Formats: sequence, structure tokens, C-alpha cells
Amino acid sequence: MSEKERAARLARLRALREAGVEPYPAQVGAFTALAEVRAAHDAKDAATLEAEANEVVVVGRVLSHRSFGKLIFFTLVENGVALQVSARREELEASAFQFAKELDVADFAQVEGRVWRTKKGELSVALQRGRLLGKALRPLPEKWHGLQDQERRYRQRYLDLLSNPRSREIAILRSRTLTAVRHFLDQRGYLEVETPVLQPLYGGAAARPFTTHHDGYDQQLFLRISDELYLKRLLIGGLDRVYEIAHNFRNEGISHKHSPEFSMLECYAAFADYEDMMALVQELIVTVAERVLGRTSLSFGGRTLELGGDWRRVSMQDALLDATGIDILEARDIKALRSAVAARGLDTSAAPTWAALVDQLFSRTVEPELFAPTFITGQPTDLSPLAKQAADNPQLCERFELFLGGMEIANAFSELNDPLEQRARFEAQRALRALGDDEAHPMDEDFLLALEHGMPPAGGLGVGLDRLLRLLTDAPNLREVILFPHLREEDA
Repeated sequence: MSEKERAARLARLRALREAGVEPYPAQVGAFTALAEVRAAHDAKDAATLEAEANEVVVVGRVLSHRSFGKLIFFTLVENGVALQVSARREELEASAFQFAKELDVADFAQVEGRVWRTKKGELSVALQRGRLLGKALRPLPEKWHGLQDQERRYRQRYLDLLSNPRSREIAILRSRTLTAVRHFLDQRGYLEVETPVLQPLYGGAAARPFTTHHDGYDQQLFLRISDELYLKRLLIGGLDRVYEIAHNFRNEGISHKHSPEFSMLECYAAFADYEDMMALVQELIVTVAERVLGRTSLSFGGRTLELGGDWRRVSMQDALLDATGIDILEARDIKALRSAVAARGLDTSAAPTWAALVDQLFSRTVEPELFAPTFITGQPTDLSPLAKQAADNPQLCERFELFLGGMEIANAFSELNDPLEQRARFEAQRALRALGDDEAHPMDEDFLLALEHGMPPAGGLGVGLDRLLRLLTDAPNLREVILFPHLREEDA
């Protein structure tokens, strides 16, 4: 927008105030939603509308404005619904016509008038009286092309929502998805709870935290990386089925699959295990897709993703054997596995332990190919310090990761409830931290104290809601489904 155009809008604003018109009134008064006007009159022809002479009061933002001398048309939009307004000079007092003439695109207005239909068949309101509700000093993006610059779309999401119907659709679908998730869990006896975002000790995941400081207590605090340990405290306290839709924060890189602030569903059920969570998450995702989209067949990245039917289940051992020819349970230590991996020309330098190398190998060779719904089971216990060991092999644990569209969507455990074993796992994590692993789990004495009071056997589940929304909306990256994604500073 040119400075000349902004100066002209400022001049009109000053003229309004000098004439005693308040350009930003506090009260609006009663009005009829544009959706209701259309629902009541869209099916009526011109003769019926003329005979009925229905008068309405409507409000909205001026989306377009066309002047033909003695005749003005402008379009109002309110809550995603648009309606045309007409103003004829010979039918109006001078002040009413002047009001219509001086409206700018992006202004907010209230219009009172009669519903009619133009010769071209356009449902309209013939203005009789009008009032400015808010003066815009800058215009909207160009009507036909919308806001195209991707960086600007994310920085000025308000303009993106106004000019790109697809962005508005995603925002609405996000809200409906969260509502559907809540309804699903509420119907199954889960209690929605809230746990601290500011935590004296972070935990529940392998990640680096954001650190802050509370001046009143002179206390270092962390933005949560997970709400897992607080939800388990609630199990200990006798709340047997709990869930939280939480904002988590991890001080890590940004990609099409990662954001430093993201939304996660975590739920825990006493007297359940990871097999129960497997059934729960499949039913959850299918039910949500049916509720918000009306179907279980999705299009994602140019491919069809079918949620209906049976979901594949495969162990991490078998998945890696198929992909690489390496049997991780034959190469059971870091030296043997590193040798097997290097023999296939893969880099192993970034993995300090056997478990970390298994994870790295899986991420590089198997994960990108997991497009259809797939449960991967039997992860290394050392990667999962909060999960129970597998009964037949303590090197592996009772855990699954769910992959859809080449992304991990969910993660679940049979939760470790042995306080002595949990302490030993934390000690092992502390040793890794001493060796330089800044994502290792810290020792949490308060959680161990709670665990010693007894936690029931339980299954726990975490679902990445932003990633799930990517699938439901066929979005190319997380920024499309997060209303205000984190971005670099503009001059960086």
C-alpha cells in the first residue's frame, strides 16, 4: 500500500471526527447474521422479495466497493458469509449516500435496508441507513489473488484468513478436530485436566527445554516439553482416566514436521497397557476423520491414505531387517551394530549408543516409507526410560509408534510403575547427560516420591495434533495448520 493511499484514509478519518462521527463506536446493537439473511431469502425470487419488503440490519467488513456515479455497490462479509449492498442516490438522503460513497475496502459497517434481488439475480440489501463501525487505515490484499507470499501469510495470518479461503477452512477444521477429540475421550470416561506449563523440572520426553526465571521466588523454571509426569501423578492420586490437550515447547529445530511450540494430546488409563492404547488411537483417528471430514479416505501429498480397515503392525526388528538386511537383535551391542551399518555404507558417527543407532537407522531407512497406517513395536528400552520392558526381552520395551503419511503421529507405552526400576532408568539417563547428551531425562526426585506411593499399571498415549491436522487437511507443513507459527525475525 502506498503512503499516499494511507494518507487519504487518515484524512477521511479526521474528516469524520471533525463532523462529529465516531469512527470506532463501542456499541453495535442488534443485527441479523448474514448467514441467517441468506438462509431466509436465498431461495426467493425478485417478485417475492419485493412483495415481502423484508427489512434487515446487518454488519460486516467491506470486501469490495464499486461506484457508478449515482449507484454504489459494496459487499459485506461477516463470519465468512458475503452479501451485496446497494445504494441509489435518488432513493437516499444525502448523508446516507455519502456514507456509502466514502466507505473504504476493509472498513466495518452496519447497514439497515430492504432485501431485494438485482436484475442479474444477486441477493442484495438496498441501503436505507448506514453507520461506520470501524475505519481501516490499510486495505486488504488484492481481491482475486489473495495473499500469495508464504512468509507474509504466516506473519500476517489475519490477512491470510481474510483473503485465502483455504486458510480459513483449515482454521475451522482445526477447531472442529479438537472438539471431536474431546468428545471421543469424554464419551469413554476420560477426564480432561490441566497441568503446569511452567515446571520446576522438565521431563517426559527426550528434548531440550526453554528456560525462564520467576523473579518472585528467584526460581529457574522450564516450559514443559511434556505433561506426562504430571498426568501420571494424577493416576497415583486416583484419577484413573485422564487426558490433556497441551501446548508443549521444545528448544529444537524447525521443519515441515517440527515446531518449537506444538499441540499434543496425552491420555492415560489405569489398568490398561500399550495394546489397549493401540486400539484406542486407531478408533480415535478414524472417528475424528469421520466426524470432521465425513470420510476415512484421505488425500495426502498426492497419494490416497486409507484409514479404514486393519492397520499394519510390525516390530522394529522386522522393519529394519526388511529395509536394511540388519537384524538388530543379532547385532546386540554398539560395536556389532555399527559394523553392520557401516558395511552398508551408512554413517554411524552421530549415534553414541546401540539404542541411539537403532533409532537413527530406523529414522533414515524405514520411517519415510511408512505411508499407510503402521504400528511399529518393540523399541529399545534405553530410548524409553518411562516404559515397561518387554517380558521376553528386556532390551526392548512395551511401546508402539504410529506412523501415517511418513510421519510419526502417536507414541504409547505400557507405563513403568516400578519406582526402583524407574530410579535406575533415571540414573542411566543422568550418566548419558554427563557424557554430553543434553536431551537425556533429568532425575526427578519428586516424581519418584509420588511413584513410591503406588501407581496402577497403566497405558499412556501421546498424539501429535498438529501432524494429525496436516493429514486431515493435506497441508505441506506444520505452519499451515498452526495459526501463528514461530518465524525468524524479519531482518535475520
